Amino acid sequence: MVTAIILMNVERGRVKPLADELLEIDGIAEVYSVAGPYDLVAIVRVKEHETLNELVTEHMAGLAGITATETLIAFRSFSKRDLGMLWDIGVD
Repeated sequence: MVTAIILMNVERGRVKPLADELLEIDGIAEVYSVAGPYDLVAIVRVKEHETLNELVTEHMAGLAGITATETLIAFRSFSKRDLGMLWDIGVD
């Protein structure tokens, strides 16, 4: 499984419509509107890097209103949920 975080700058007035359009794309699990230098963040989970390539360069590139993107590919996931599962099975 490949997980990527895609940071986006979006044209004014397109945040909500674009978030809805992004969620219709297979592989995009979540979309967040955020404060700071970016407007939207999409969490992508796909099986292969080639699928990620197609998602970004073909599907996202065709959406009106995205002015810039930066894609971060995750190497490993750390979460409180994972740590809680370790305590539940008694692993030190």
